[in-house]
Amino acid sequence: MNTVTCPFSGATATPAPAAAPASTPGHPAPVADWVRIEDLHQDPFPIYQRLREEAPVHWVPAVNRYMVTSYAAAHEIEQDEARFSANERNSLMKRSMGHSMLRKDNPEHQVDRDAYGATLRPGTIKKHWMGIFEKNHATWLANLREAGPGADFVWDYAAPYTAENLRLICGFHNATQQDMQRWSQTMIDGTGNYADDPQIWAKAAQSSAEVDAAIDEMIPYLAANPDHSLLSNLATVPIPLEAIRANLKMTIGGGLNEPRDVLANTVWALLNHPEQLAAVRKDPALHAKAFEESVRWIAPIGMYPRETTQAVVLEGIELPAGARLGVVLGAANRDPQIFEDPESFNIFREKKPHLAFGGGVHFCAGTWIARAQVAQVALPAVIDQLPQLRLDPEQASTDAGWVFRGMTKMPVLF
Repeated sequence: MNTVTCPFSGATATPAPAAAPASTPGHPAPVADWVRIEDLHQDPFPIYQRLREEAPVHWVPAVNRYMVTSYAAAHEIEQDEARFSANERNSLMKRSMGHSMLRKDNPEHQVDRDAYGATLRPGTIKKHWMGIFEKNHATWLANLREAGPGADFVWDYAAPYTAENLRLICGFHNATQQDMQRWSQTMIDGTGNYADDPQIWAKAAQSSAEVDAAIDEMIPYLAANPDHSLLSNLATVPIPLEAIRANLKMTIGGGLNEPRDVLANTVWALLNHPEQLAAVRKDPALHAKAFEESVRWIAPIGMYPRETTQAVVLEGIELPAGARLGVVLGAANRDPQIFEDPESFNIFREKKPHLAFGGGVHFCAGTWIARAQVAQVALPAVIDQLPQLRLDPEQASTDAGWVFRGMTKMPVLF
């Protein structure tokens, strides 16, 4: 994963707006002017610990928004779209990818989401996509083997495997997995272009135009030659072309790096906890537990935006109408009020609901696809087929990011 800056912040930081009167007494948000983007990118978790201990919500000038770090506050926001809107104004994601379902409230959100149902429902995954995932796994595990000792687990296996899966899920028969990786990264960089770098915008715009052209070419083809892909299904439903384009771009972004990062994070965590890896090898039922603990421990999307529609008091903190929020799932999923010893990776911990895939009406539509290609196909196969897999002691693995966090380098031996 390349460097990821905050994809939801503004170009410059501004002072915290004064809170409007609220019906329930509260306190102004404390200002965390000590938080820096560079530190979040390197390792956000000590920062989250300090923020949670001080208050559930802070105004953070560096990201030009309120950061929500407690589990209770994040959960309240997810369940209440009437007060916490997904349709954020001045969204960099809208500029980079268009107005997708992620930045819509109901009923508009549900119209777009329903169009994804046939492709992503569990029955279709089981009957159609599982065989494709297994085939792609075999192809890219062979690629990892051919690269030899010191191969990078992320870039020689996890990234092309998940990119090829997504290419077929989307229906881009006129593109390659390399195209998918490039489109995903450059458009995500656009959503994080808080410095308003013209080169980043140019690359994002180029990828956006390429995706539009690929969609325009595939829609009539798939209308005549239908398959199980998203584009094939979208070609038959009455939603505007611009919505189709925006939703596919959103899918290219999150649908690639989320499973890629979860797969690499989970394997990396298990390799660093040999007793847990040994347990997973003995009991296949633990593959699913390892996946769920991994996404709790390092949420695939660490932060997403919301905007208040009215003055509210959130966990005792006053927020004005129009407040720009960053719901930090990477912090909420390590809240010690919910999870015992939350900083540790532990597949044997007591089962409690995490927030890694969101909640409420915006619960991630790709959750079952991610679980299938990672927890049911790739993770069991990698553990079984590479019994001597281990991290390369001569080349350190690295991870980075906070909005999206994952392994940026993971040399392995086998």
